[in-house]
Amino acid sequence: MRALKVAVLVVLGLVVLVVGIGAFLPKDFRVERSIEIDASPEVVFDQVDSLPNWAAWSPWIAHDPSIKNEFTGPEAGVGSTVTWTSEKSGDGTQTITLSERPKRIEMKLDFGEMGQPNADWTFVPSGDGVVVTWGLSGTAAGPLGGYFAKMMDGWVGADYEDGLARLKQVAESAPAGE
Repeated sequence: MRALKVAVLVVLGLVVLVVGIGAFLPKDFRVERSIEIDASPEVVFDQVDSLPNWAAWSPWIAHDPSIKNEFTGPEAGVGSTVTWTSEKSGDGTQTITLSERPKRIEMKLDFGEMGQPNADWTFVPSGDGVVVTWGLSGTAAGPLGGYFAKMMDGWVGADYEDGLARLKQVAESAPAGE
C-alpha cells in the first residue's frame, strides 16, 4: 500500500511539474518558410490569392485527396473563403482578410477548438523572380499551450516547405502572362 501511495504522489508531482512549467512557457508561436520562385510576383500572388487554385499545390490536398472543399465569397481576394472537411485532416475554414496585389496576403484560419491562427504571405521581387514567404502565427491555448507553441514549427514547417515547393513548380510552369 505504501508503494502505491508513493507511485501516486510521484505521478501527481510530475503532472504538477509539467503543467507548472507549461504555464510559464510562451504561448505565442510563429512558423515561417520562404522560397525563391522564377516567376513574376503577380503570377505567384494569383496562385495564392484564388483559393480554388490551391488544389494544384496544397500539401494537405496532396496528402489527403479525401478533403472536401466548399468555396464561398469572391473567387479571389478579401472575403474569399474555403471550408474543408476531412476525417483524416480535420475540419476548418480559411478566409482572406487582406489582399494587396502583388505584395501581401493575410488570412484568418479557424480550426474550431484547435485554434484560430493567422496566415500571411509576402511576395518580394528578386531578380527575374520573387521570394515568397508563408507564415503562420497565433497563440496556443490551454495549460499545455506553451508546449504546443514550441512544437508548431515541427508540425507545420515541413508542410509549408512542401507546399512552397509545389507552388514553385506550378508557378514556374505557368505560361508567361498568366
